[in-house]
Amino acid sequence: MIKKLFASLALSALAVAAHAGAMQSLENFVRTAKTGRADFTQTITAPPREGQAARTKTSSGSFEFQRPDRFRFEYRKPFEQTIVADGKTVWLHDKDLNQVSQRRQARVLAQTPAAVIAASPDMATIQRDFDLKELPDSGGLQWVQATPKQKEGQLTSMKVGFRGDQLAALEILDSFGQRSLLTFNNMQVNAPMTAEAFRFTPPKGVDVVEAP
Repeated sequence: MIKKLFASLALSALAVAAHAGAMQSLENFVRTAKTGRADFTQTITAPPREGQAARTKTSSGSFEFQRPDRFRFEYRKPFEQTIVADGKTVWLHDKDLNQVSQRRQARVLAQTPAAVIAASPDMATIQRDFDLKELPDSGGLQWVQATPKQKEGQLTSMKVGFRGDQLAALEILDSFGQRSLLTFNNMQVNAPMTAEAFRFTPPKGVDVVEAP
């Protein structure tokens, strides 16, 4: 009986430890990862239309971040796009459209996945903007769900996946029912970064528009 009781307590303790692991991984990543770079693959799944199956499209590129609030996405396939946050402005350069859009970063950061990835190096900022919930392990990863406290944005919810303390995936659901899964490879944490990586100057000849 005593052995069974101790075994039961041990299993309960292991279950609690596993459940707490996802949130601890997030806290460790936010606290210790000052910079990072990785390759990514993004799969976007649009909700099915009547009489049609769900549609998917895949893109890939590279990602860099530096705390606080600086990041860069370089989409290379199938189309080239650059998204840069320099701490004040979020820039989006669509090479095919020959257009650059800019938005004030303070207005949009809390409604983007970067609010979790590249936020200030403490949990207070994230907890101010998101309700956090630990989820069961899935696909070999530990998951935390982040739901925006402001409901009027396009971001409905986000799941952050970790392999140990390493960021491995983001799954994003928007207000249109579109689901986007980013998987990260070759993640380098605290890699040397230059300020130039997070600066953006619109190329000559492109149309520059200020998005609301």
